[in-house]
Amino acid sequence: MEILFLFGLLKNSECIFISLQIGDLQLCKLDELDCLIKGILYIDSVGFNGRSQCYYFENPADSEKCQKLPFDLKNPYPLLLVNIGSGVSILAVYSKDNYKRVTGTSLGGGTFFGLCCLLTGCTTFEEALEMASRGDSTKVDKLVRDIYGGDYERFGLPGWAVASSFGNMMSKEKREAVSKEDLARATLITITNNIGSIARMCALNENINQVVFVGNFLRINTIAMRLLAYALDYWSKGQLKALFSEHELSGNAPALAASYFLIPQETVRVILEPLEHSLSY
Repeated sequence: MEILFLFGLLKNSECIFISLQIGDLQLCKLDELDCLIKGILYIDSVGFNGRSQCYYFENPADSEKCQKLPFDLKNPYPLLLVNIGSGVSILAVYSKDNYKRVTGTSLGGGTFFGLCCLLTGCTTFEEALEMASRGDSTKVDKLVRDIYGGDYERFGLPGWAVASSFGNMMSKEKREAVSKEDLARATLITITNNIGSIARMCALNENINQVVFVGNFLRINTIAMRLLAYALDYWSKGQLKALFSEHELSGNAPALAASYFLIPQETVRVILEPLEHSLSY
């Protein structure tokens, strides 16, 4: 019998091999990113309740006007895939068999949760998100208007734009005035602004206009998705939409790809999803 598994944490693969070398078991290790891409394309092809799997946010910065709208990914190539887990990997996908890792950043979901644990004392990812939903980041971040008194019109910078993440925390008086919720919100905005900026530069360099965000960081995390949508819209001057999936894909898509694309039909299939999928966020 063959057991297939997908690993984001490759350092543990030898332990799995040793623990499962019993009888006629044979382990087949599959590349996580190969399976992620194939799985996403498959999931989008079958749709979601009769409509597209992908969607985007219209007016993401306005709570009252924000709308979640379907996006038809019928022509998926080229595609920029931003996979947000503990860190971030950004892939340029030209076909189901032709892709490359463009770049990445160490500032991802693990950074958000780790900093929130340090700054707020929270113990779960859900608690960190709940705090962020109630916070005011402008008490923590230094804005353009804090430096120039308003918009910096010469360079097209609005007064509400972040000039320095956590910049107000240099002041003892301002540190004493912020809440844990404010710190959590500022942390989330710092992470999403950074990811959105990098994604926009990658899309520009690769001449790609479809950007899809996936990963465990986005599970139960609508607030981060809206912030990413806003960040990408801002950095691209409205030229790019941040696309998301109706289902969190970093764990499910690779397993589906292994089942439907990579395994002979006569093979007994037992899929072990990536270990990262079991993390608290």
